[in-house]
Amino acid sequence: MTGHDDHLTILYRGPLASCDYDCPYCPFAKRRDTPEQLRADRAALERFVAWVSAQAHPVSVLFTPWGEGLVRSWYRRALVELSHLPHVERVAIQTNLSHRVDWTADADLSTLALWATYHPGQVPYERFIGKCTDLNERDVRFSVGIVGQPEHLETARKLRADLPPATYLWVNAAEGRAYTDAEAAIWTELDPLFPYSRHPHASRGQACRTGDSVISVDGEGTVRRCHFIPTVLGNLYDDSFRRALGPRPCPLDVCDCHIGYVHLEPLGLYDVFAGGILERIPHLTKEHSPPRGQLT
Repeated sequence: MTGHDDHLTILYRGPLASCDYDCPYCPFAKRRDTPEQLRADRAALERFVAWVSAQAHPVSVLFTPWGEGLVRSWYRRALVELSHLPHVERVAIQTNLSHRVDWTADADLSTLALWATYHPGQVPYERFIGKCTDLNERDVRFSVGIVGQPEHLETARKLRADLPPATYLWVNAAEGRAYTDAEAAIWTELDPLFPYSRHPHASRGQACRTGDSVISVDGEGTVRRCHFIPTVLGNLYDDSFRRALGPRPCPLDVCDCHIGYVHLEPLGLYDVFAGGILERIPHLTKEHSPPRGQLT
């Protein structure tokens, strides 16, 4: 089917756009979906889960909603259901952890993972770190991250100190912010992989797994190679996308989002994040850390 061992990774983003937080750097802050929009999102997600359930080849899924999915029962059910399917290798979701985490007790924890982001100012620190402690006690696989704003630095340091050493703390470069080498060095002390986030990656003409073994799917089943390239490859539900799968270079000048550039083959991030691509958990060893001066 594809050029990478017949395994298909799907980035799913349905109509859901509502969020319970109002982060100043997010255009979807405190947005409210109408009941009709929520019903449409639920129906779209259930249709997608049914499609995944019917597949015979290995599949991994990362839910990347514009809003917060885990406050919606249908996302929690979807994660639990997909985690138990034998051909689903990983199912993960990006989340702010605002909802309780006891639902994970029903999931297959060898398959489920969470990509959690802490948003200072939106939730008390102790409440967030308490959720992380709960997840650790439940043996749920997850990463924790924060945006590299100067005002977040002390909180990030506290997170690193309070999280178990084995829990990866990632730092996203703030959009549009130019970091001095000194500033970048401070954030790299917390996240050794921060240099990958610091600058957009020149991507035009570069080999990328998207459109081959990785696809983006919306609520209508429209398939694109990734969230950032509008060209349609086909539709998931009529199988028309499959004939369009294949290796292809990136047509964009730059790629500046982790869920995009992690699939750029020249970066070698499939080795860095071996076993943790979707949940952003690296297999971090000395040889996988960016050499001093690289990517700066």
